[in-house]
Amino acid sequence: MDFTFTEEQQAAVEAAQAVFTDVAPDNVPSPALTAGAVADDFDRPLWSKLADADLLSLLLAPEYGGAGLDPIALCLVLRESARVLARVPLLENSAAALAVQTYAGAELCADILPGVGRGELVLTVAANGRTGHDPAELAVTARQEGADWVLDGLHTAIPWAQSADRILVPAHTGDGTAVLALIPRRRDGVSLHDQVSTNGERLAELQLDSVRTAPDEVITDPGAWEWLRDLLTTGTCALALGLGQAVLAMTSAYTSKREQFGFPVATFQAVAVQAADRYIDLRAMEATLWQAAWRISSSANSALPPAGDVAVAKIWASEGVRRVVQTAQHLHGGFGADTDYALHRYHAWAKQLELSLGPAAAHEEALGDLLAAHALG
Repeated sequence: MDFTFTEEQQAAVEAAQAVFTDVAPDNVPSPALTAGAVADDFDRPLWSKLADADLLSLLLAPEYGGAGLDPIALCLVLRESARVLARVPLLENSAAALAVQTYAGAELCADILPGVGRGELVLTVAANGRTGHDPAELAVTARQEGADWVLDGLHTAIPWAQSADRILVPAHTGDGTAVLALIPRRRDGVSLHDQVSTNGERLAELQLDSVRTAPDEVITDPGAWEWLRDLLTTGTCALALGLGQAVLAMTSAYTSKREQFGFPVATFQAVAVQAADRYIDLRAMEATLWQAAWRISSSANSALPPAGDVAVAKIWASEGVRRVVQTAQHLHGGFGADTDYALHRYHAWAKQLELSLGPAAAHEEALGDLLAAHALG
């Protein structure tokens, strides 16, 4: 198995590192110090820098001004963004744009994608459904009236919805088929209600009341939503990996300097063993992430569909990032709770990522269903 990244993918990492080098996690708004949401909008200056570095058009085809790279490249950039807690809708925007490019008609692609790549249009995805536990497509009904589609229902916990120009909404038809509708934030029948995430970011509950949507705004390919959900989940694993790597580096630096009994605490066996265990967690998170990203990018055949690899990656990401931040807090002692220090911010973000698009238990159940349905012999 070859884990070597291509020159184009490595160039994307270098470009991301150059953009994110000026982002200071210490300056990220703290949910512990803010009542309600930490901010009304995402980091627009950083978003502009990402657009200028061609990182918002990374996955778009050349005809839309993009580089035509794959989800592996996106995951590499997401990993770098999470290391500094970058407050931008990079995952949702990129995943929605790639779904439009892959499954929508040429007219919608030409209308939407160039603006997305330039950072002028922002997309997000309603991926949590009504409760965050049931399949998201079941939260909204979609029926045809003449040429148009009409949508009714409710989605919760949509990231960056108040700042997005369009929301990609999964829904189900009368025969149970999943469709995706790209709905403008400002349209008759669309209402947003503020919610707040674990890491203090602004979310939204989306209410759709007989929202009419043109045919070219609806993706009817039956595999589109499952593919998009897998991409979003894999991107969440990339964010968890980057965050975990940053936290372990913080912990290593702190325990190397913090002394007890005249010696750095990093030299104590109990500390070293805990740090080593978390390093193993991160390596497992890394291996399963790239396996899932490769399956999505290559459509390679296997005994299980790509959803199986995605489930394994999310199990490791959810459990691993939780253990990494918990160990970091323990090894930092009381310093880990100091609101002048960035670790408590990473802890809040880690909890958000752990539960986003399903905790480990949900993906263990999904993996069990896949194993029961597919013979591995």
